[in-house]
Amino acid sequence: MEALFCLSPRYRLDDQSPWLQGIDPSRHYWIAVNGDRDATIAVPGLVVYSISDLKQAITKFRSLQPGEQMSINRIASSYTIYCVEPNCYAVEDIIDDAPVWHLFDQETLDSLLMTAHPEWQCAASDIDLGRRLLMRSLQKTTVSKQ
Repeated sequence: MEALFCLSPRYRLDDQSPWLQGIDPSRHYWIAVNGDRDATIAVPGLVVYSISDLKQAITKFRSLQPGEQMSINRIASSYTIYCVEPNCYAVEDIIDDAPVWHLFDQETLDSLLMTAHPEWQCAASDIDLGRRLLMRSLQKTTVSKQ
């Protein structure tokens, strides 16, 4: 049996593929997986409450060495950034019930994390992305105990 060999693209700021659809007001990064606009997901981004928290998070990210990881915790979710190799970072996610890693170069992930700055504002066109996330959450089935 032959081993499956998969290549995962690494998202870069200078990509020809329009993978970054936008960043909504709640700092979710809207990514077209592999540049496919029909497979757009929202990855929760870094949220901080002060400049010192932002500096601490950015410093921790920039100091990651291959094999190290850093957790990003939000109220409703959390994820991990893995340093795979120099200038290659992975953000874990679940797509269609399958675990995946989105790969980024350092400059791209650093830029995304910088949107956590307390004074950062999303583009007016990205406000609708936040509405889409809200609509997705309202469509999920909830179970109540009786």
